[in-house]
Amino acid sequence: MTTPQNPTPRFRALLRQNSIYLLPNSFTIAALFAAFFAITQAMHGRYETAAIAVFVSMLLDGMDGRVARWTNSQSAFGEQLDSLADMVSFGVAPALIAYKWQLWQFGKIGYSAAFIYCACAALRLALFNTLIGKVDKRWFIGIPSPTAAALIVGMIWVNHSYGRFPQAAWVCLIITLFAGLSMVVQIPFWSFKEINVRRKVPFFAMIVFMLVLAVAAWEPSLVLFLFFLGYSLSGYVVFAWRWLKKRNPAV
Repeated sequence: MTTPQNPTPRFRALLRQNSIYLLPNSFTIAALFAAFFAITQAMHGRYETAAIAVFVSMLLDGMDGRVARWTNSQSAFGEQLDSLADMVSFGVAPALIAYKWQLWQFGKIGYSAAFIYCACAALRLALFNTLIGKVDKRWFIGIPSPTAAALIVGMIWVNHSYGRFPQAAWVCLIITLFAGLSMVVQIPFWSFKEINVRRKVPFFAMIVFMLVLAVAAWEPSLVLFLFFLGYSLSGYVVFAWRWLKKRNPAV
């Protein structure tokens, strides 16, 4: 009579295969919670709080990948979870906040603008996932979804910090469409991945960094919005300059 095999080792192996890394995925879940919190705050009309919550989600999203690399805990599960969380944080949340804030006034046009932004975020994230390892890491094709989200919520934060924009509804419509379409435009944007924080820099660079940090702490909403707006325009400026140079080599 044969004795039944002990299923315990097989069960433990199955648990190990389905286990996940706690630390990096905790940052991803926290970023997702911040986005969910932003949506609920917008539903209650607290748009400044909603905008800040999206920036917090952006900060947490930037930390999960670095934590995973530092702790050598990268996983396919973490990559998929991060992509899904990004869709909520930088696709759904900014679109809903913008619509609830101003776009509802345009009726179907505002509804369509919010959806265009949301759909472009989904296309941008899908494109990014398919181009991993296939393009030059120094460049993004289209602006990243966190940058697009920062344009929308940064605009809302500035509006509530410095008083209502003249024609705020039209500004919101233009920024939402610009941010959405800029995510899928086939124009390269610098990725900042060439910056090496371990490399030695002149002492003057540290002074400049402290000044920038002081200005950002003094007027965070304006500085963040202008930074992301300038970055979003930089790709178009470089593209136009290269096009003109190709048309007229003497330029």
